[in-house]
Amino acid sequence: MKRFKNKLSLITGGSKGIGKAISLGLAGESSDILITYFRDKKNALKTKDEIIKLGVNCDIIKINLSDISSVEEMTNYIKDKFKKIDFLINNAATGINKPSKSITSKHWDFVINTNSKAPWILIKNLSEIMPSGSSIINISSLGSKIVLSNYFSVGVSKSALETITKYLSIELSEKGIKVNSISPGIIKTDALKSFPEGSDVRNIENYDTPAGKPLEAKNVSDLVNFLCSDESEMIRGQNITIDGGRSLTT
Repeated sequence: MKRFKNKLSLITGGSKGIGKAISLGLAGESSDILITYFRDKKNALKTKDEIIKLGVNCDIIKINLSDISSVEEMTNYIKDKFKKIDFLINNAATGINKPSKSITSKHWDFVINTNSKAPWILIKNLSEIMPSGSSIINISSLGSKIVLSNYFSVGVSKSALETITKYLSIELSEKGIKVNSISPGIIKTDALKSFPEGSDVRNIENYDTPAGKPLEAKNVSDLVNFLCSDESEMIRGQNITIDGGRSLTT
């Protein structure tokens, strides 16, 4: 029997890139899937079809995570319709890929709301319907600790997300809910195209790792599956770096 049969996983931004790999990975272990998307309905429907072919159920929800009132409404909808969430993966993220001096207050609010505040609201509200043994995983970034060019807004928001992870891992421990975060190294996805030429994340040398091959989205998916499993019961409030050892050599 697959590990996550009769479970329901919510993956924000679960239709593309790392989020899609996570969605397919959990579906491959027989979890039903609920994914959010922002603009690209075509890709969301395509991912939904791929998930259903794995023999599980899949629903998609359009949401602008920077709009906190919409996030609150979505959590109420999920609680009413689905009644239970077993795994919550806060994967969706955005960024204004410029130096700090070029970022406005409006930019700041947009990124912080999407990358930090929305995950907190989702955890706060949906943990009410998460049973003991559930798992919450926040997808962070090495940019929270390593200074990368044109990465200020993302790096700051991900630092906040990692601190949220620590605090809520303690607060939710009495409910038997695990909370951890993952900081992947640089993975070649379409999201990197939004960065200006010459940015650190587009430097081909940064894809080289001591492991001898580039990091892939599936590697993150495999780690998510482990953190959702019973085998990770004693891992709480940790930020786990997965980058093939790349950050040890910079």
